[in-house]
Amino acid sequence: MIQRASSSAFPRRRASTLALPGNDFWLIDDRLVRWNIFSGDAQALEPDHTEDPQAVKLCAEACRSVWDLATEHADYRI
Repeated sequence: MIQRASSSAFPRRRASTLALPGNDFWLIDDRLVRWNIFSGDAQALEPDHTEDPQAVKLCAEACRSVWDLATEHADYRI
């Protein structure tokens, strides 16, 4: 039988149910998304930008979801 540690012992397990955009991004002033694009061999490519309201909403909701699951700095243990 496989024994699993609690999600508090391994906070990354809490991220399993997060719906996140497919690329890394910066959300600027809740109105602009800068997508960081990488090649298959991890080279940074020219970033994309959008003010599309659906993309902005997706990224804003993703940020809130991540912060809701975050571990307080004072509580984090390695």
